[in-house]
Amino acid sequence: MKKILFYTAILLASATFSSCDSLLDVTPKSDLTDDGFWKSEADLKGACNRLYDQFDEVGGHDTRGDDQCMGSDVSTGAWTVPAESDDWSKPYRQIATANNIIDKGSKASVDQTTRDKYLAEAYFFRAYYYFQLVSKYGDVPLILKTFKSTQDPDIQAERTPREAVIQQCYKDLDFAAAHLPKVSALSTTSEFDRRRVSRSSALGLEVRIGLHEGTMQKYHKLGSDSQWKAHLQKSIDAYTLLKAEGHALYTVGGPAVSYQALFFDESNLTNKEIIFAKAYGPNGGKGTGYTNHTYTLQCEGSNAVTRKMIDMYLYADGLPIDKTTLRITPEPSFNTAFGYMKDGVTPAGTGNIGKRDPRLIMSFWRIGDPQDNANATVGDAKIGWITVGKGAFAPFGTMSTHPAGYVQKKMFGGNDRYGNASQASDYTDRIVIRWGEMLIAYAEALYELNGSITDAQLDETVNALRARVGFTVKLTNAFVTANGLNLLNEIRRERTVELMCENLRYSDLIRWKIAETELPQAMVGAKYVAADNGITVEDPARTARLTDATGKTPNGSVEYSTNPEPGLYVLQSKTMRKFDATKDYFYPIPSFDVAQSGGKIIQNPNW
Repeated sequence: MKKILFYTAILLASATFSSCDSLLDVTPKSDLTDDGFWKSEADLKGACNRLYDQFDEVGGHDTRGDDQCMGSDVSTGAWTVPAESDDWSKPYRQIATANNIIDKGSKASVDQTTRDKYLAEAYFFRAYYYFQLVSKYGDVPLILKTFKSTQDPDIQAERTPREAVIQQCYKDLDFAAAHLPKVSALSTTSEFDRRRVSRSSALGLEVRIGLHEGTMQKYHKLGSDSQWKAHLQKSIDAYTLLKAEGHALYTVGGPAVSYQALFFDESNLTNKEIIFAKAYGPNGGKGTGYTNHTYTLQCEGSNAVTRKMIDMYLYADGLPIDKTTLRITPEPSFNTAFGYMKDGVTPAGTGNIGKRDPRLIMSFWRIGDPQDNANATVGDAKIGWITVGKGAFAPFGTMSTHPAGYVQKKMFGGNDRYGNASQASDYTDRIVIRWGEMLIAYAEALYELNGSITDAQLDETVNALRARVGFTVKLTNAFVTANGLNLLNEIRRERTVELMCENLRYSDLIRWKIAETELPQAMVGAKYVAADNGITVEDPARTARLTDATGKTPNGSVEYSTNPEPGLYVLQSKTMRKFDATKDYFYPIPSFDVAQSGGKIIQNPNW
């Protein structure tokens, strides 16, 4: 197979574009040249459509962290230097598309306002991909031009310091925020035009980048105090500007369903929580031209959410599992962890015993779940288990279909709104940036910058997220002091819970510099209770994976001792989990690209 260098890719990407007038035609044309192109708004839009066609960064589950397990990830001890990798080359191909638009779009015979709007789209995506590269590799070559020849000496560029790359990201996003339309001004006549980037998209990405870089540089000591503080301030300032754009938490349907339903309401008019999303759905009408993803199928068939994630949800008294008096242990049923007994109902007279943050039951399937029904809906989406009836969900008896971990309900498409008969075809737009993330990012940035946060700021952020789902216990400075909590840890917990399975957990572990502690731990799955629905562990050898009351498995290996519970199923033993702090905080650069750079690209340390 011919190897693709990132610099070869960026040369080739300069040669072709899609000429479609709108995203309704997402098939890129490959026979175009610059002759006769770049002359109209339609040409600019057609070129920018390629950016959306390439954008697939939110396709599936991110299993690099400690919240999800699909069998293999960066911490299973098998991470090696690849010969080539899309983690490196693919962003550069997409950056090349953006560079070409920026370079040649100025030729279009349109007014400056129109020109700047489409150039701003290219600037947004260029910043997006450079941030992805920096997050994984640290210093990376900063390419801001198109190439017409392989003899151009800039093709073999050396790595640019991450601070310079991030400053370029800010510059690109500032331009984008100044020239992109507001979300409210986006067209709603097209399935895809309503998901074009907006001023909010640019500001939201600045919030994310500023928080990431501020904490990454702070905890990894990558820059001066003034430098990491400036990043946090950039995040805070971007949030302040974004706040004026009119975004709000999605509350349609009330506390019982709003947190679930926000992922299915794709309207720009009612779902003001969405800041940027990847568009999917029917192209020109039901039954033809569908673009889809397989997120729901992954939830059902391969992805297992860990017990550690379940344990992060607070109890009804607002306290974590290691401090509450409401915890029931040993748990008599699979459902007990959710605040319910086997039949899905809290027994009369128990009060708050066992009850949890309401987001828990909105995010995971339980046995006898009322939504485990082919006709169950949340908002306008049919989310039920498509092939079985109410009460048939079993996490162990059908391990060939459902994983032996907790199965995600949040963002589970089920019988999608278009009535498709297969969960392999999910047409729900995938949210990339939302207002809920911005609230908790603002809270974290404030605390990291100032070492404190006021109760009013907690009400605006953490407590607003809790109120949306009817969780009435507030996080306050007095509550933290009275219960011996750490306020920063509680803000981080709130972030992890609110953004569960939204592909941010791994990058959080990296920037907080706690991956070396959190990742070399056992991946522990669901609670096994044989009496639940008559489920049985299919393979007798699997009983060797079940913990006792101290967190040990029958072979004496201590797998889950922090919050031990008998009957937890060990998906990956601690013995196979590894994270080398001297090298694993950064990805290895593909060896082929290192070799072909003429010695200018230096491999990351210890790889």
